[in-house]
Amino acid sequence: MAFGWIDEQARLRRSAGLVRTLRPRPADSPLLDLASNDYLGLARHPEVTEGAARAARTWGGGATGSRLVTGSTELHAELERELADFCGFEAALVFSSGYAANLAAVTALAPHGSLIVSDAGNHASLIDGCRLARATTQVVAHADPDSVRKALDTWDGGPAVAVSDTVFSVDGDAAPLAALAKACREHGAGLVVDDAHGLGVLGRGGRGAPHAAGLAGADDVVVTLTLSKSLGSQGGAVLGPARVIDHLVNAARTFIFDTGLAPAAAGAALAALTLLRREPERAARAREVAGELHARLTAAGLEAVRPDAAVVSVRAPSPEGALRWAADCRSAGLAVGCFRPPSVPDGISRLRLTARADLTQGQIERAVRVIDETRP
Repeated sequence: MAFGWIDEQARLRRSAGLVRTLRPRPADSPLLDLASNDYLGLARHPEVTEGAARAARTWGGGATGSRLVTGSTELHAELERELADFCGFEAALVFSSGYAANLAAVTALAPHGSLIVSDAGNHASLIDGCRLARATTQVVAHADPDSVRKALDTWDGGPAVAVSDTVFSVDGDAAPLAALAKACREHGAGLVVDDAHGLGVLGRGGRGAPHAAGLAGADDVVVTLTLSKSLGSQGGAVLGPARVIDHLVNAARTFIFDTGLAPAAAGAALAALTLLRREPERAARAREVAGELHARLTAAGLEAVRPDAAVVSVRAPSPEGALRWAADCRSAGLAVGCFRPPSVPDGISRLRLTARADLTQGQIERAVRVIDETRP
């Protein structure tokens, strides 16, 4: 029977406690949200939603085609200029998602005969980029520049590139970017980093982890990011030297063959970027909230990982325990993330909390109380 094998896969997922389900949320959810990636609390900000509405009224509901046909508007070009200027890079290219941006950067910058050195904790989109690239991929120890150096030492072929998240989405720990760049430069290799969880949180005024590490504008560094987290919109971008961006326009399949980012998303991201320039203290507040969540959780005896940005991870005893814990939190009015295999590279399930710059002191205390009282 066609697709009959799916039934066995479903049975195995159920027995392992790894079934995933969609849970549509209402527009006016009563839950305290520590599950979304809206780090700066901008997704519903009036200026951001008005930016989206204004763009839709001006440009229509969709981009109408790929960026190389009709999908590039003046709004896309303005967003690219603003992103590059804000983060300190020569040029930028906007994609329909951060996932598409990562696939583009990795596949287009790792041709046949080259080497990709990939961190073991990288996001699925970077991993898929490695799988789709025509290069040789070597996976190295997590956040370990010496492992990157050793992999590059053994390579005597063509071009090489190291690939890493800047802030890892599971535990919220930051990559040692300066040391990674040094290891790459010793071997003439490029560095591609995904700043999805760094933009808006790290660096001066939220300019991102590469900016904080002194790598902004470097001719051997390429940065990918998403517009769907700190900027409260949707879409992705690649930032780097102009020649790299020109190469992506001509070689990146997820740019050439994908419909352009919807104008409403571009308008929302532009408005959020303008707001962040005006209110740079939002970045520091997100980090402050993350630090306080961690301090209060550990004081309560919970095993929480110290955050380097705005992600706070709390270890759970098992996949089933994590799922039950998240459900109990939801019943108590708190939405938290629940990460289980295969989403976690170490196989350890956990609750994943996202600190938001707009959380009040009372909300922080309430969140910690609910997590503590519902622990397995």
